[in-house]
Amino acid sequence: MAKDKYSILLPTYNERENLPIIMWLIIKYMNEGQFNFEVIVIDDGSPDGTLEVAKELQKIYGADKIVLRPREKKLGLGTAYVHGVKHATGNFIVIMDADMSHHPKFIPEFIRKQKEGNYDIVSGTRYSGGGGVYGWDLKRKVISRGANLLTQILLRPGASDLTGSFRLYRKDVLQKLVESCVSKGYVFQMEMIVRARQFNYTIGEVPITFVDRVYGESKLGGNEIVQFAKGLLYLFATT
Repeated sequence: MAKDKYSILLPTYNERENLPIIMWLIIKYMNEGQFNFEVIVIDDGSPDGTLEVAKELQKIYGADKIVLRPREKKLGLGTAYVHGVKHATGNFIVIMDADMSHHPKFIPEFIRKQKEGNYDIVSGTRYSGGGGVYGWDLKRKVISRGANLLTQILLRPGASDLTGSFRLYRKDVLQKLVESCVSKGYVFQMEMIVRARQFNYTIGEVPITFVDRVYGESKLGGNEIVQFAKGLLYLFATT
């Protein structure tokens, strides 16, 4: 039986300070667990030179471990995953943020959880077990908790953290979910879990600590909140 391979998709936009640290941590924890893996960096034309940093990291760690698949401009998270999956050689896909809010130490826990229950998806959760959030002000916590609670009530998704973006998927499952999703931005992750429930995919959860980005600006604004509300109503009406 062939050994599982994990393709870690890392969409980036203006992450030149974070990229060397997150890459070092990913490689450290994946090597310690003796996992077969690759990291696919999908940079959306970052003006801060993120791609140049990624090229230097590729020289250090090797083109077999760091795969660069840049795009010319910012085209959204959903299409970044489609682009990444197209180039992924693993049978499992890990999606995570490059801004240090998702610690790579949890990836081996995702892998263990997946094997333990033979799950289609393993999702990191901030709202169950020992999970939590650090570095957010009260307003951001209230928005996130409120959005999650409202989603639980309206959609009954079978998972405790809908808006998180730190997950492990079987490759074919991720492909089917991305093809079936119509949402953009903040709502996209939520729709992925709701569609997973529709397709009867199994979901395991691992408590994670989410830390607000170390360098750079947060990308959540008022527009994302409006889009979230619209997306929630759409999913409520169609699922």
